[in-house]
Amino acid sequence: MVLYVSACEGLWMIFNLGKLMMGHLVNHLHGTVLSNKLYFSDFPKLFKQIRYAHTGKFSKFLEFNGAPLPLQGCLNDHKIYFSNGGELNGIPHIQTLREFPREELFGKVVMVRFDSNILVKRECDKKNESDSNAVYTIKYLHKAGANVILVSDWNMNIPELHTDSVTDFLSEVLQIQIVPLHAMYFKKQAKMNTHEKENIHLLENLSNFKEEVANSLEFSRILSSGVDIFVNDSFSNCHKVLASTVGVTRFCYACIAGFHFEERLDQLKNLAEASTKPYVAIIGGGNLYDKAASFQFLASRCQVFVFVGMMSFQVMHALGVSIPCDLVDRQAVNEALDIVRLAQDRNVQLLYPKDFWCQKKSDPKQLQLFPSHGILDDWVPVDLGPASLDEIDYTLTTCKKIIWIGPVKFVYSSEYTNGASKLARILDKLGQNNCEITVVGTMASKLVRREKSSLSFINIIEDASVVWEFLKGRKLPGVMAVDRGYPFEMNWSSIYSDPTQSLVVDIGSGNGLFLLEMARRRQDLNFLGLEINEKLVLRCQKSIHQYGIKNGYFVATNATSTFRSIVSTYPGELVLVSIQCPNPDFNKPEHRWRMLQRSLIEAVVDLLAPNGKIYLQSDVEAVAIRMKEQFLRYGKSKLDLEYGQSEWLEENPFGVRSDWEKHVLERQAPMYRMMFSKSSGIWEV
Repeated sequence: MVLYVSACEGLWMIFNLGKLMMGHLVNHLHGTVLSNKLYFSDFPKLFKQIRYAHTGKFSKFLEFNGAPLPLQGCLNDHKIYFSNGGELNGIPHIQTLREFPREELFGKVVMVRFDSNILVKRECDKKNESDSNAVYTIKYLHKAGANVILVSDWNMNIPELHTDSVTDFLSEVLQIQIVPLHAMYFKKQAKMNTHEKENIHLLENLSNFKEEVANSLEFSRILSSGVDIFVNDSFSNCHKVLASTVGVTRFCYACIAGFHFEERLDQLKNLAEASTKPYVAIIGGGNLYDKAASFQFLASRCQVFVFVGMMSFQVMHALGVSIPCDLVDRQAVNEALDIVRLAQDRNVQLLYPKDFWCQKKSDPKQLQLFPSHGILDDWVPVDLGPASLDEIDYTLTTCKKIIWIGPVKFVYSSEYTNGASKLARILDKLGQNNCEITVVGTMASKLVRREKSSLSFINIIEDASVVWEFLKGRKLPGVMAVDRGYPFEMNWSSIYSDPTQSLVVDIGSGNGLFLLEMARRRQDLNFLGLEINEKLVLRCQKSIHQYGIKNGYFVATNATSTFRSIVSTYPGELVLVSIQCPNPDFNKPEHRWRMLQRSLIEAVVDLLAPNGKIYLQSDVEAVAIRMKEQFLRYGKSKLDLEYGQSEWLEENPFGVRSDWEKHVLERQAPMYRMMFSKSSGIWEV
């Protein structure tokens, strides 16, 4: 049957078909998991890596030096290279797949926003860590027993890149069967057999939907319908606000960064590290007007600016060098003057080309070398001259860190010159001598990959737009949408006199009166308050020092995201978690910023010792009921209400009241209390 619809009806039909499609798929995936949960003997089956034989239909995409793109050998042996770092230049410490508990992935529906620029391209490099990390994210999730749904956008102008062909190509890359999902053919999902249930699913090309770039709330909700965990592995889009990178995070209980995303973010953070000197910025390309804000960041870290592209003419003009008027961007004159003044104030050396290869306008085959201040009429620059390259080579000889961003590119070009390739070879030589080099941009990256030897190590970031936004000091929406992690390792020995004592955690500890009094009364326990308000935490820490309390401590953090990463490192047992009088939130439940989320509940249940307690109370009955329902729903069948509770607890079982609890009782209002106990776990497998 062929279905014809009008353009006006099209979007409505896509939304409704999308709802049904995702509903069928997610019900199908969750149903698979449910049946496996009932039979423990079936667990190993989900961890088997199934190999499929594929035809060479898309072998033309795989120019991989004769080797297949999929990683060879055991997945557990795959190495990912990262350096440790805290928060830099406004980038928060985020939750990553590397840190996320592997066992929590089993049976979950996980949506992966992958980067089509990496996984759907004609040429791949098996030595490229970025490529292998992008592949590894998907294979890791699949091997961990997650039900994986892939989503991305790709070029619609390439005929062979329709959904079915991309599906076949990804199947060949990943060596796992990828199943396409079409909105018009969602009923096909109901017919999937057991063999297909262990496949990975690919949604339609997001380029087909204008709601993607509009970050439509309804489209985001449909896209993430039934999804448990969102993994963002599309770093090249993290400077954009898209439904598939930002919008969907409202509806998933955990949002984390994939291996490729983490690797790229780590490289970005490294650009901000200024301890290695001399640090040189090689700046190519044009459009100085839009990029001028980046120089504040660069000037605070670099000792030399080397200009190699169209921007060099703006800087030369600002320095008073005589150049043809048609090479000056009048829109960027003031910005160029500001950069010159900034460099003088910060003692940053400015290096611009001293000569150019020029092409005659009337006869493009004629090339002639001109000094930068002596370019004649009817001649246009096409490449850097030998004196310029020699000066760059000499300047870079002693440097220890380099960023090259932007191509050696001018308005005109010539096939007879190769200044960019010579610059790439200069960097390759420095890379062999332990100089820390990062190359940014598609053209520069391609050149460096072609010219570099096996002995040099150069970081490569193709996504220049993301880096420029970072250098401008702007927050990256795709990064900010991912869940937060706690950036520092807790030194428990310096916090508590005896870090092996059992731990009590108060989430949302407020002004700390409850925790401070409990710490005084129970010297045999350690107490930890997690509070998002930094001023309150500073006040509590002052009280800790003032009263000489050795078994109490407060941390300023968003416990919703960081509870697991903080508490999981504690050497003793977690015996009690309390959440008292959280701020009531009467908004719609999909507002994922509320404190009591599924991810927090699961983390509490996972880390709590057998027979450990969870104490909840609120003066708002609706909030107390919601907390009770949430813990029962997401407590993994490990929680029981203490004392056979059918009603609220009449009294505070600890005899220690929080400040707000005192206030409520003074006005003779009721408190709604409950206590959960975690089962001993003897029955667990």
